[in-house]
Amino acid sequence: MTHRISVRNAAVDDVEAIYTLLEPFAEKNIILARDRDNLYQHLQEFLVAEYDGVLCGVVAVHIYGENLAEIRSLVVSPEFQKHGVGRLLVEGCEKWLAVLGVARVFALTYVTGFFERMGFAVVSRESLPQKVWTVCVHCARFADCDEIAVEKRLSDAPIQPMRILPILEIDEP
Repeated sequence: MTHRISVRNAAVDDVEAIYTLLEPFAEKNIILARDRDNLYQHLQEFLVAEYDGVLCGVVAVHIYGENLAEIRSLVVSPEFQKHGVGRLLVEGCEKWLAVLGVARVFALTYVTGFFERMGFAVVSRESLPQKVWTVCVHCARFADCDEIAVEKRLSDAPIQPMRILPILEIDEP
């Protein structure tokens, strides 16, 4: 039997499923907790993965500036792990960032092997700009952080964004 895995931008109707997916990982302090209001406020940063139509994975991308973005809240439901869902979510982030013109992406993670297989390299947390830590101060582990920073250069120079197509166009008489 063939299974279909797709990655798309999150929609308002996905918020409850995203919350349900993230919550057990936040309770184990694997990711930072997000309440529903936070999800609505940052919904434009999220991609979701569906496996045969079932929402099974989520990731957020936060852009810090012209050449730096972070992969956040990468979670795949345990029953859908080892099917390539996480890889597809990260690849979706990379394509999205290339369209936007971002040259470098990083993540703070406990699973460096996964990211290294995707072309990321371990870097010192101190190499990341201070503004990255504005979210970290809310973490219970801030003073004793054990996450590892990984980074991938999508380009050695700023990427020229792909042409962004208009959402609506009309011809006025």
